[in-house]
Amino acid sequence: MARPARVAPPGGVFHITARGNRRQEIFLDDRDRQRFLELLGNTVSRHAWQCHGYCLMPNHFHLMVQTIEGDISKGMRGLNGVYAQWFNRRHGYDGHLFQSRFHSVLLRSNWHLLELSRYIVLNPVRAHLCRDPVDWRWSSYRASMALVPCPAFLTLDWLLGQFGVDAESARTAFRRFVGEALIA
Repeated sequence: MARPARVAPPGGVFHITARGNRRQEIFLDDRDRQRFLELLGNTVSRHAWQCHGYCLMPNHFHLMVQTIEGDISKGMRGLNGVYAQWFNRRHGYDGHLFQSRFHSVLLRSNWHLLELSRYIVLNPVRAHLCRDPVDWRWSSYRASMALVPCPAFLTLDWLLGQFGVDAESARTAFRRFVGEALIA
């Protein structure tokens, strides 16, 4: 039986996740993470997507992307397929890297978008991999705080624009917004 078509309207913003097969790690070292981010950048460029946030965890990843043409399946099939082949070659593995096809949720409200931006960057804190999201090198949070250069594929204007008209006040408000979830 064929899988149902994904709802992927042009201009849609999606929360995308993919998990390792049997919850195995999909990133074994920093080179794996760097390669995935390179491939993500290529995918964003090739499909004219906007990536508003990301977080690479040991056995899964989170993305917040907006598509222009609603081609989320085509882009993710390429990203996950190329990365899995590269990963298996590099580490001498074979078979499936990812548990199944990627999971995506179409975001339908501004509130959902804001909550997702916070949820993504807090993933490593909640998994006890670090104490503060600023300590996790493999998410968009450090770039959003202007602590590291922003990757070419990452679009911060929309996110920071939700928190202020100038970059500094927006960063301060976003930092506070993220921090409120740590206190709760």
